[in-house]
Amino acid sequence: MVSDDIPITLGIEEEFFLIDPETRDLLADPDPRIFEECERTSGPHTVVHEALRAQIETNTKVCGSIAELRTAVEETRRLVIEAAAKFGAAVLACSMHPFARWQTQMTTPKQRYREFENSFQENMRRLLIGGMHIHAGFGDPDTRIEVMTAIRRHLPLLLAVSTSSPLNAGRTTGFKSYRLSIFGTLPRTGLPGPLSSYAEYNQLIENYRDMNFIADGSELWWDIRPSHKYPTIEMRICDVCPRIEDAISIAALYVSLLRNLLRRARDGRLEAEPLTELILENRWVAQRYGVLGFLGDLASGGRIDIQDYAEHLLEGLDEDARALGCDAEIGQILTVIREGSAADRQVDHYRLRLLEGDSEEEALRSVVDLMIAETRHGSNAAA
Repeated sequence: MVSDDIPITLGIEEEFFLIDPETRDLLADPDPRIFEECERTSGPHTVVHEALRAQIETNTKVCGSIAELRTAVEETRRLVIEAAAKFGAAVLACSMHPFARWQTQMTTPKQRYREFENSFQENMRRLLIGGMHIHAGFGDPDTRIEVMTAIRRHLPLLLAVSTSSPLNAGRTTGFKSYRLSIFGTLPRTGLPGPLSSYAEYNQLIENYRDMNFIADGSELWWDIRPSHKYPTIEMRICDVCPRIEDAISIAALYVSLLRNLLRRARDGRLEAEPLTELILENRWVAQRYGVLGFLGDLASGGRIDIQDYAEHLLEGLDEDARALGCDAEIGQILTVIREGSAADRQVDHYRLRLLEGDSEEEALRSVVDLMIAETRHGSNAAA
């Protein structure tokens, strides 16, 4: 993505669930030909196994614009949906399955996952979750660290509009992103502290390695981190979005924020860092209430409605969104806030089905059907 003077590239990783079309439960041991078909048809993208056999992960190619990224996500979703359908499965783009049980799942037979299970025990076995990770490539390592630290204050908003995990094991959890509660049981997760340089980050990695806690930076599972594999900053806080337009709007907001912060860093205008503890409080509000939350106002104190916060933020990003050609996409953020995220739609649909006489099991299956339909829409996958 090249805007006059600030080049930024993008890529998205999405982790999906494979569903039994009859039961709407997870396929604990899906047909391996699904993965073989995905590898055969992936083109410039990548499709890989995840920790559980019921999961599949897509990685888009490196993209130079939001428009190109949208096309890439449409392609990766289409190839997975069509491969799954060919071998008796449906695809669900949500961060948690509404009623599946972790106890019945099967782990992908890979040494890395066996070692994690041996170390983390039940916390690893309970990770029946998926995430959306957005990579952005720009600048030199020190600049990436500087901007990564500066964008932390905005992560709660990005989480709130992505939320898609309100149901777990057949129960409403009271959270819009219960995924983070599950994931947070592992070490080295959550919000990273402020870092001042790439050297400081590397020293932290070496300290971990010296103590035999990690093998490399890929085992820091922060909400946002320098990628171990690519020269990118990887935002990992977001849930998976069933609707492609919501996923792309989050990418548009992310890249617009990055461009804005890059300009500020270049001109020496970055704001002072708020206390990490206060950002964490907003993170919890976003996790609990999603787009219905009132965030702490880090600039002037008190609380602020998330829509007012987002409107003010987007006004300040107008120049960046125009330069990046994503005015319409970033505006979708306000639509999600007004109409609700996938988490809101799931809970509303579940309660409506119960009011209309469905059993709990029927209502939960109907939620799965709704999310499968949203996952398919926009992918142009063959019916």
